[in-house]
Amino acid sequence: MRLTFYGADKEVTGSCHCVDAAGQRFLIDCGLQQGRDERDGNRLPFNTAAVDFVIVTHAHVDHSGRLPCLIRNGFRGKIYATSATCRLLSIMLLDSAHIQEMDAETENRKDRRAGRNPVEPLYTTEDAEKTLKYLVPCEYGEKIEPAPGIAFSFVDAGHLLGSASVEIWLTENKITKKIVFSGDIGNRRQPIIRDPQYITEGDYVVMESTYGDRDHEQVEDYTPKLADVIDRTLARGGNVIIPSFAVGRTQELLYFLREIKARGLVKSSPDFLVYVDSPLAAEATAIYSGDLHGYADEETIEVIQNGFNPIQFEGLRICQSVEESRRLNEDPVPKVIISSSGMCEAGRIRHHLKHNLWREECTVLFVGFQAEGTLGRILIDGAQSVKLFGEQIAVKAEIANFRALSAHADRTGLLRWISSFEKKPERVFVVHGEQRACGVFTENLVQLGYRAYAPNFEAMFDLIENRELDPGVEPYLLEERKAKKAKANRISASFARLLAAEQRLHEVILHNEGGANKDIAKFADQLISLCDKWDR
Repeated sequence: MRLTFYGADKEVTGSCHCVDAAGQRFLIDCGLQQGRDERDGNRLPFNTAAVDFVIVTHAHVDHSGRLPCLIRNGFRGKIYATSATCRLLSIMLLDSAHIQEMDAETENRKDRRAGRNPVEPLYTTEDAEKTLKYLVPCEYGEKIEPAPGIAFSFVDAGHLLGSASVEIWLTENKITKKIVFSGDIGNRRQPIIRDPQYITEGDYVVMESTYGDRDHEQVEDYTPKLADVIDRTLARGGNVIIPSFAVGRTQELLYFLREIKARGLVKSSPDFLVYVDSPLAAEATAIYSGDLHGYADEETIEVIQNGFNPIQFEGLRICQSVEESRRLNEDPVPKVIISSSGMCEAGRIRHHLKHNLWREECTVLFVGFQAEGTLGRILIDGAQSVKLFGEQIAVKAEIANFRALSAHADRTGLLRWISSFEKKPERVFVVHGEQRACGVFTENLVQLGYRAYAPNFEAMFDLIENRELDPGVEPYLLEERKAKKAKANRISASFARLLAAEQRLHEVILHNEGGANKDIAKFADQLISLCDKWDR
């Protein structure tokens, strides 16, 4: 009964955890790496054909974005998620595939001019469409048994529509262990969705630590502060540019903006226009405008029952085409523009930044977490200029950061969640946090009497014996490996192939654990002989 960590380990993106139990191998999440976390071209670090099924905590791409890679590499098992998550995945994975294809096309144009071989996208729209066929919708509280000796249930995590923590019961040789995966734990009092629900027991807990080193600004009512930023920007003739995740955060913003207009909080321009410039956000907004029973909080249900749509209002415009998007920057009328991606790494937001960052009268308003290495983080950290589309752009606009609007629980919220366990777990694995946040939160837990452990990438743990089997790879070594492989790609495709064989060898070694001693000894002798031959 083993747990292996394949992503978001002392990092904040690329969530992927693997459990081997009761003769099955399954994943909890399979997300894209983003920003500084990205390495190896987002290739999967394990044998995909050996995976029996997948459980997905929620639809954000840092938890789901490599699902089509599984399909592309031979996986044909079931993918379990809540019904709302399945609906959101039906648009998010197709959008992600489109981005992969466009990025590859752009790269290939450059490569052709440089005489380099073409690259393939990480996956295609066809791969994403195939992935959707394997989705299995589930409901909160429903106990699912995907295989003998394995059962799981989803609990509302309060982070995104359909987001979940997962309770998993594993039985092997008459021993049962319960492991809880927190998923992304939501901030309380978010619009539309419910507060996170709490779990009271578990032998092991794998929990996120995105904001494990700090608390959010405490704000009783977000709308006046948001309205103030909009009011002063429009009054000086500027645009408010909001980089926003297309799914979840954009819909929450629309909820707040509807309330701002209803309360008349923007005095300089009470009839201001709001543009949602993202085809993905438009599709997600349609889902959020549908049946929310079983997912929405009481306040939202009350708004719906009173005959109002919680995220529709006068002055809201949805941009679908590229031409509509382009016209926004040609129109001199001050406005609010919400566009993805939320970390400014791709999408139409980069065009809006190009046209507005250099204008002192404008504001760029961040309303979500910005990972290290992303353009969003660079701007928040005070960059004086940034490069967009080959052009150096001066940063003259006001940069505002609303941490209070985060969809993630802060340190206090995380501690509240783990303290709901009536008995301290045997071990708490701290993941999904940048190295500092992860380390600080792990230390906080240890001080409170928890056996907390922040695993490295590829660390392996025995859940029966409660002991580490493999320490994995420290972050600084991952950086060295990343640089080594990048150098190999520049120098020799053959050497890059050799490095890929290194990963394959690691998998084969792990598969031989528990084999006959004489076979393992023979295997070891062969490897030593091979190393002696090539160590030159």
